[in-house]
Amino acid sequence: MGASSGSAGLKLLLDEMYPHVIADRLSARGREVEAVTRRADLRALPDSDLFATAQRERSAIVTENIADFSGIADDHDRRGIVHHGLVLVDPGKYRRGAPRTIGRMITALDRMLDEYPGEGPTSLRYWL
Repeated sequence: MGASSGSAGLKLLLDEMYPHVIADRLSARGREVEAVTRRADLRALPDSDLFATAQRERSAIVTENIADFSGIADDHDRRGIVHHGLVLVDPGKYRRGAPRTIGRMITALDRMLDEYPGEGPTSLRYWL
């Protein structure tokens, strides 16, 4: 399972509610994943600025902040601006602090990356 090291594909940016260990473990599987918690320049940014940064870095944002990021993506869609997308996480299904959540998220994100190997902007909306 997982991509081979150095393969091109969808990049992910984990929103600040997720620990960087998720990015670390996916990166170890050859995935391009960054975490807001690992980058001081991204912490506490307004959602619109974080979305803009993700676009510059050609990454989809992984977040449970569904309302705010969906609104930003909807605005791009209305204006015909393609973006790198959102991976929307159901907080009821992936409860922060639950013992198996990190492992389940790693597995689900790895599987999703197999399904969406492209790296171009597709205005992706994917639900976990």
